[in-house]
Amino acid sequence: MSDLSVSNQISTQRLISLDALRGFTIAAMVIVNDPGSWNAVYAPLLHASWHGITATDLIFPFFIFIVGVSISFAYTKRMAAKVPKKDIYKKIIWRAFKIYAVGIFLWIFGRFDFFEFRLVAEIRWVGVLPRIAVVFLFGAIIFLNTDWKKQIGIAATLLIGYWLVMALVPVPIDEVIHQALASGTVISSDGIIPIGEIIKISNGFIAANFEPGTNLAAWMDRALVPGYLWERTWDPEGLLSTLPALATAIIGMLVGRILLTVKDPYKKLTYLFFTGFSLLFVAELWSYIFPLNKNLWSSSFALFTGGLATMGLAACILIIDVWGYVKWTRLGRVYGANAITAYVLAGMLTLVFYRDSLWGISFSRTFMEYMTGIGVAAKFASLMYAIMYMLIIYIPTYILYRKKIFIKL
Repeated sequence: MSDLSVSNQISTQRLISLDALRGFTIAAMVIVNDPGSWNAVYAPLLHASWHGITATDLIFPFFIFIVGVSISFAYTKRMAAKVPKKDIYKKIIWRAFKIYAVGIFLWIFGRFDFFEFRLVAEIRWVGVLPRIAVVFLFGAIIFLNTDWKKQIGIAATLLIGYWLVMALVPVPIDEVIHQALASGTVISSDGIIPIGEIIKISNGFIAANFEPGTNLAAWMDRALVPGYLWERTWDPEGLLSTLPALATAIIGMLVGRILLTVKDPYKKLTYLFFTGFSLLFVAELWSYIFPLNKNLWSSSFALFTGGLATMGLAACILIIDVWGYVKWTRLGRVYGANAITAYVLAGMLTLVFYRDSLWGISFSRTFMEYMTGIGVAAKFASLMYAIMYMLIIYIPTYILYRKKIFIKL
């Protein structure tokens, strides 16, 4: 394939590499979300307990990054076709609403007692799909109304502003912080966890800090977010940390612009690798004063994961779109073509494959008991079950793919 034909493919058509990266990201999300047993999971398949980063911590920011790239592709095309902005805004708002609504539906679906017609737990109003909805909404609006220079400025303002607020603004003392001052611990989904030193600066405030449960983002979640918080005293997809997540999407939008405007394929890849490396370099320096932290979506975390996502996409473009090695990407392309559908199916089918089913059988528990009973290591058996579950979800998405049915919210 000539450089010109590759360039035209990358500039004007849907990138196979982008679909594949999106699909592999969703497949990885299913695997880490659905082990055979949460008591037997390899460390890289768990989120970092607080500061630091694991392979699992990369999955959600990669998807947010891909949302940004997709915004750039989709709305560049619409603006070129001179679609009225009013019509574009209506579709953006409607799509964001649908994504958010599906997120709430998944939460209710898994926690509704169909026999007593009651919700067993409070609604979690924030979460993975709600964050995607909010980031998509504001990311698309920013893209339609700014050029790339202003987008860089907005992303920098979000990241620097978030860091300054988290590092400098005192945190009001509430019941959780009062308990933390007395005991040196906070409550999380893992139970009672110790925290580092927090400093009381007055009767009503503690100093700004990056500790679990006592930082400003956690306090805002408790003060402003109704319903259920994922970590009990804070939510990793809470309000304040959505700001740097939006910056992650803007990084994706800027990468999308490079893909659309730079014609020479190898020059394009050079720009992407250089951009990714630069983001990693800045993130590493920033992490000394604002540590890598997925729960906080720290500014260094946003840059670090954005840099890795940029380099990951560049590698996929080189291997798939330029060199033409496509066959190995089928799983990714199938998942990527119906990404949200696959995610929703994975969430809904946990009722059958993880909890006691209508027949009183827990498939995950039965599988783990059998595999460990014949001598398979528990963590390996747990990973096998997660991969098997991912492949089960692949079946309906593959049927949709073969029939060219692409469900878009």
